[in-house]
Amino acid sequence: MPNTAPRNILVTSALPYANGAIHLGHLLEYIQTDIWVRFQKSRGQQCYYVCADDAHGTAIMLRAEQEGISPEALIERVSQDHQEDFARFGVGFDNYHSTHSDENRYLSELIYTRLRDKGHIATRDIEQMFDPQKGLFLADRFIKGTCPKCHAVDQYGDNCEKCGATYTPADLINPVSAISGATPEVRSSTHYFFKLPDFADFLQQWINDGHVQPQIRNKLMEWFESGFNEWDISRDAPYFGFEIPDAPGKYFYVWLDAPIGYLASFKNLCERKGIDFDRFWEKDSDAEVYHFIGKDIVYFHALFWPAMLHGADLRTPTAVNCHGFLTVDGAKMSKSRGTFIKAATYAEHLNPEYLRYYFAAKLTSKVDDLDLNLEDFAARVNSDLVGKVVNIASRCAGFVKKLGGGTLSEHCAEPQMVARFIAAGDDIAADFEAREFSRAIRKIMELADEANAYIAEKEPWALAKQDGRDQEVLEICSVGINLFRQLMVYLAPVVPTMAEQAREFINIDTLDWESRGNVLVNHPINKFKPLMTRVERDKIDAMIDASKEDLVEEQKLKNTPKGPLADEPIADEISFDEFA
Repeated sequence: MPNTAPRNILVTSALPYANGAIHLGHLLEYIQTDIWVRFQKSRGQQCYYVCADDAHGTAIMLRAEQEGISPEALIERVSQDHQEDFARFGVGFDNYHSTHSDENRYLSELIYTRLRDKGHIATRDIEQMFDPQKGLFLADRFIKGTCPKCHAVDQYGDNCEKCGATYTPADLINPVSAISGATPEVRSSTHYFFKLPDFADFLQQWINDGHVQPQIRNKLMEWFESGFNEWDISRDAPYFGFEIPDAPGKYFYVWLDAPIGYLASFKNLCERKGIDFDRFWEKDSDAEVYHFIGKDIVYFHALFWPAMLHGADLRTPTAVNCHGFLTVDGAKMSKSRGTFIKAATYAEHLNPEYLRYYFAAKLTSKVDDLDLNLEDFAARVNSDLVGKVVNIASRCAGFVKKLGGGTLSEHCAEPQMVARFIAAGDDIAADFEAREFSRAIRKIMELADEANAYIAEKEPWALAKQDGRDQEVLEICSVGINLFRQLMVYLAPVVPTMAEQAREFINIDTLDWESRGNVLVNHPINKFKPLMTRVERDKIDAMIDASKEDLVEEQKLKNTPKGPLADEPIADEISFDEFA
């Protein structure tokens, strides 16, 4: 007998950094993850989806200072903004937490002390640039000066944006602190390092065991060939984060405690809901853990993270699923062109379910970039969701109301066709499981084409004008409603709001995956209401214009003096290259 017990699945998306707004580039990942999670729940799996704000680091400390508020106040405000944005787009976390939490402090200290006690932590003195006016060590991105190669002024401490040269801050001509304008000094400090080379053999085996996509595996192998360095996991005070145990004035680097935030958010959920945390995270756990991330942070998630977990006697992820970047109209998102679109700006102008559908229609299991082509976006949503899927229900509902008193026919006139739609769910499910969403959508739309062709061939509107054909018309339209119901089962993970409205119209309890097998006969339905309106080009244009206005407002804020940081506002995002 096959094992029919529900799978225990924990799913995470990367933690958004707590000093900037959610934009469409972020949403690609959260929508991809949410569709997969909703599919698993629809299939009856015990699936939990957790996330948190990544709330530590120099950037947050300085942004809070720039605004004249505490870091705690900043991250609380940004967390609320983030959660509102996610809710607008139907991203249904089971828990949303913060890395600045008691759970994360406990787990970070636990993992660190286990690694330390096993000899996987080293200490040594390093030399860094120090801002004597602010009293803090400077990451490369907080140092500016003249490029030593091309002599371009106002370049960052690690690379020149004009000539592309890379260098160290010590090579800069006339370096200054981007925070205070002071001339930095070279000072020595003791730092703590995670001995990543200790785990080279383990990581090579882990990567080759199918935990990452082939494209990612190939990239990771390049890093193996160049060799690993120990990873600096400490930062000096002042720093907004957790102090390292038994190391006064030393703090965990933000990228050390950020992925531990996955565990912390889940632990918070477990304690509130009575879920067994250890069942998911103990070394021999049979639960499944999946991380959905962008390709820019694979180094952390496929090297540092599994090594940390393994060294601390915890289980490693079942898989790390990477996606590519979002482009708009074939180019990198641009604030000046209005294609750097914030989630809130989009939601003010367009239905978030349009975007969920369009992303699903283009997402695969690969790491390729995804282009949001705004012409294609409007055309595909209008053609597929409005012209094909909703059209089936709108064509049939009126006849069922008029000829059947709102009740479907007593028997199914096309049992083989309905059975074929039901059976198609197996292949569609396999595509969703494999994260081949575009393939699943293609199959769903082929079914929608078939349903529309059936109705067009039968022409119930013509038959309704002929005496004595009312029952036939009712039967045709009852088949149509059944086919529409099957399609909405398959689309529910993608467009959950539309699916809920469809469920109310069809008057059924659930659109869970297995419910597709129930053929509706002699079944009352409710009055049909429009489920999806067309994408209008003027709404897209208004969104682009509003995004340009967002840029103008940002420039105004940047030009409002608020102290030494006014000329160098802190970036909205944190990356490995900037803080490593």
